[in-house]
Formats: sequence, structure tokens, C-alpha cells
Amino acid sequence: MIDTHAHLDFAEFDLDRDTVVQRMHSVGVNNLIIPGMSPQHWHKQLAVAAQYQTYFALGIHPWFCPENVDAGILALTSKVAALLECPRFVAIGECGLDKLYSATWPQQLAFFEAQLTLAKSVNLPVIIHSVKAHSEVLACLKKYQLPRGGVIHAFSGSVEIAQEYIKLGFKLGIGGLIMNPNAKKLLKTVTELPLEHLILETDSPAMTPINVTEKRNQPANLVLFIDKIATLQKKSSVLISEHLMSNAMQLFDL
Repeated sequence: MIDTHAHLDFAEFDLDRDTVVQRMHSVGVNNLIIPGMSPQHWHKQLAVAAQYQTYFALGIHPWFCPENVDAGILALTSKVAALLECPRFVAIGECGLDKLYSATWPQQLAFFEAQLTLAKSVNLPVIIHSVKAHSEVLACLKKYQLPRGGVIHAFSGSVEIAQEYIKLGFKLGIGGLIMNPNAKKLLKTVTELPLEHLILETDSPAMTPINVTEKRNQPANLVLFIDKIATLQKKSSVLISEHLMSNAMQLFDL
């Protein structure tokens, strides 16, 4: 199994990162992808990715858009060029749009469109953060038509919205929210969609499943989501695990 979205570089793991990785391996999660956040985060992110030989993405998250758009885009472009030959560099992102942070909306749009352009130019998939912005994200994706597609991180929307992303070559990242019985829209979507459109992620240390006592989420929790999807789709956990692992390997060319 692979956790396609885990912020193993975050400070929440500084005291016991080795133990977290050991526990992840002990339950069959072999590797993970650490998404990029901002120029200020990249150094530590890349150091952690190198230490544990994990995959990584490079990007600028909508929460951390630098004030100077041109300088931020230049920094990202330069970093991507420098690391493009690294086999563990598998995607552009985490990038996207978040309407809960409306004060920075113009910068978010500028950085999102720049990162879609960059992903297209270097032929990599994108990891997309979309909060209350599906129509705007979809409009951008239709405009740029990325050949490698990508993933909509922490997807929680309807079957109809899911199908719009699928038409554009995107997979849906399924994480801790699936354990919440009140997430009825997501549960219906995961029940009805073919497995080929889903990949697994935890968003560790955030998005801790409702049924986990530890406040901090971690990659080992991925196994819970497999069992839940198996229940929803009335299929075996082994089949779910194998199919979703295959999806991730195909999307990120692992």
C-alpha cells in the first residue's frame, strides 16, 4: 500500500518520526508521497523524503501563497528543474484553490494556473486542494487539459462532481472522512464509483479518522480506509488494497 498524501515533514512528527514510519511499514504501508507546501517548507520536506526514501511532490499550497507571485513561481520553477531527474519526484502540488482563505484569492488563482502550466510542461500529475471551489478548479482544469491528470485531494463531494473530475483524467483521494457516518455524500460517492477512480491518502497529521483516539493522524491508519471501502463496495479488503495500489502506481508512475 502507499499513502499518496502524508505530511511526514510536519513538526507533529519531529519527536517520533522513526516510530511512525516503522508502524506504517508494520501494517503494510510501504511508502508515501510528501506533498510540497511552500518555498519555506521545501528544505525540510526534501530532507525528510531523502532520509526515508519516500516519494515527494513540489508545489505551493493555497494557504501559503507568497505575497510576491512572480518570485514564488520562479522559485518553484527553479526547484522543479533542479529535481526533475530524481525518481522520487512524482507530482506537482499540493496546489489549488480554497475559498475559506478568500483574502488571498487573486494569488491563489495565479499560483494555481502557474502550477498547472508547469505540470503540463514537465509532464507530471498534480495534487489538487479544492475547498468550496469545485467550479473554479474544474474551469482551470478544462482550460489546461493536463495529459497526466492528477488527484483531487481529500475529495468529499457528490457523484456528479466526481464524474466531472474523472472526465478530465483525475482520480479522487479518499481519506479519513470516509470513517465519518455523517459524510453521507462521500459515502454514496465511494459506494457507487468504480474502484479505478480512487486512491488512498491520510493527509497525516490532519484529518484524523473519527474512530481513532489519537488526535494526530498517521500513515498506518490507511488500513482502516481499505476495510471501510471494502464494506461499502461489498468486496474483499485484499481486492480493494491491490486495486487502489495499482491506481496510485499508474497515476504517479511509481
